[in-house]
Amino acid sequence: MIDRTMAHRAFAASALWLVLGLTAACTPSTAGRSDPGYRTVDVAVVHEALQQGRVGKDFTILDVRTPAEYAEGHIAGAMLLPVQELAARLDEVPRDRPVYVHCKGGKRSARAARLLASKEYTNIRDMRGGIIAWRKARYPLVK
Repeated sequence: MIDRTMAHRAFAASALWLVLGLTAACTPSTAGRSDPGYRTVDVAVVHEALQQGRVGKDFTILDVRTPAEYAEGHIAGAMLLPVQELAARLDEVPRDRPVYVHCKGGKRSARAARLLASKEYTNIRDMRGGIIAWRKARYPLVK
């Protein structure tokens, strides 16, 4: 016969796991979301956009690195706007189409995406991993 204390502990543990499971299942998914107002996307998404659309017309690729980093290699058609200058030059970033933001590894682009989202830009995508991930995927760069 099972001891009542052991039965209560087993029941409590089961109930706890059930509550945790239901909480996780009912919590809205944040997959692909970095911050309210923008999403993170894989480099493959940006590469696919380049294959399917026209940069500058259908979407914008915003490179927030330094001019020296940009000169070392950038995504074809990318608009250079260093993150340090972004707040003062917001009017150069289009609002009427998706904007894919990237930097070298992801920190500056996340900061830029947060800034754009705070200024009510609604179609911002932060390219996860930046140019490092782009190179690792062996996607082309231009100089």
